[in-house]
Amino acid sequence: MPNSIITEDKKPQHDLFAIAALTPAQTKYLPIVVAIALFMQILDSTVLNTALPAMAHDLSQPALSMQWTVISYALTLAIFTPISGFIADKYGTKTTFMVAIGVFTAGSMMCAMSPTLNSLIFSRVVQGLGGAMLMPVGKLTLIKSYPRERMLSVMNYAVMPAMIAPVIGPLVGGYLVELASWHWIFLINIPMGALGMWAGWKLMPNYLQRNPSMDLLGFLLFGGAMASFTFALEFANNIHADNLASAVFPVMVALLAIMLLIGYYYHAKYSESRNGQQPLFGLDLFQVRTFRVGIVGNLLTRLGMSAIPFLLPLLLQVVQGYSPSQAGWMLAPIAVGALLTKPLVTRIVKRFGYRRTLAGNTLLIGVNIMLLSQLNQTTPIWLSVPFLTFMGACNSLQFSTMNTISIARLRPSQTSSGNSLLSVNQQLAISFGIGFGAMLLHLLTPARASLAQTQTAFSYSFIILGIMTILSGLYFLRLHRFDGKGLYQ
Repeated sequence: MPNSIITEDKKPQHDLFAIAALTPAQTKYLPIVVAIALFMQILDSTVLNTALPAMAHDLSQPALSMQWTVISYALTLAIFTPISGFIADKYGTKTTFMVAIGVFTAGSMMCAMSPTLNSLIFSRVVQGLGGAMLMPVGKLTLIKSYPRERMLSVMNYAVMPAMIAPVIGPLVGGYLVELASWHWIFLINIPMGALGMWAGWKLMPNYLQRNPSMDLLGFLLFGGAMASFTFALEFANNIHADNLASAVFPVMVALLAIMLLIGYYYHAKYSESRNGQQPLFGLDLFQVRTFRVGIVGNLLTRLGMSAIPFLLPLLLQVVQGYSPSQAGWMLAPIAVGALLTKPLVTRIVKRFGYRRTLAGNTLLIGVNIMLLSQLNQTTPIWLSVPFLTFMGACNSLQFSTMNTISIARLRPSQTSSGNSLLSVNQQLAISFGIGFGAMLLHLLTPARASLAQTQTAFSYSFIILGIMTILSGLYFLRLHRFDGKGLYQ
């Protein structure tokens, strides 16, 4: 196991790391360490959705009010991911990775032991603190450990679990709830966390950087803005049509979010000119048109898409009477469709280009979401499975193309910050999407609603989310016809 390696600021040393830092065992098995961490993190996210109704029953909560078990985790990831690089540079990649996987595992144990919804939400925040460092630091270690010509194969090897975990996650969650209890969807992280810590201790190199810098004020302003936006959506669930005063607090929180975001804009604009410090996310990123269109379109499109993994399992179990395992089997085709589409993304983009692919595929996704309003107990399996598989295929195509076009034209000096902001954007979209979907469902569901009325509320929610998604596709028309040409050869 090598000693800690200290690198100079902003000096690329990929080849040096690959030769001087890694033992033969590390060179061969380091991607497996990252793969274990990624598999654990993705599996944890996907098993939760099918378990929410059982968790709500056990915690004496309405099933339709469990969104914060998902939002709290995604929001924590979004807020703390941007500073994971600084922490890794200051304390070392190995040290940070070991702490991250330890915190994630401890958070999982706390989730399993949570007696109330509030304690469960707090435990999910702890999980999120570990998760926010886990994958970014693992990816950073791979980037510093292998030469560029090996990077594609190494990354593909490491992210393979990301494609497998969503397929088995809903099934594992469903069967664990039926055969044991919902607590086991968190307890299964403990042996995987122990394996990850052992592998990390044996194989992770400990890269350090001299005098790393962090934009603390930018972190506080940006993180505060994103948290405030999410809380505003949640507080909007308490708005009542016959009491306009109930809207005052959500509006005030939303205004606070806007003020914090404006504060970050001016801080980022002038921080470099004042003291030469690099802001958390440089505003020059948004001068790159493809990044600007990709990042904004990414957020807008994901608002509708992110609500579906939360709403669909609730519809299947709470309204339509599916068991957790049956709901898991219904969700699995979405992940299978996503997996099968990965090899076809290059051909589709080469044939149609990014502009037409994104605009057309967003239309298909919006229509798919609207069609979920027609899903009920009488829908034949031969129709629902192909439909959900096609839905997953469209989602996969959308994610791949949005992510690629977002960073396609960034300069080398912008790539790290742009990638970080893209990751943050994706987690924020999950938080905002679930929050907005829950708010819609709350507003459309009458007090003491019957199952038929709740089914209608779900249907209207899907229709609204689908229309929003279709409209978001218009933003991709701002791309030029040949944007991204040459990225796939």
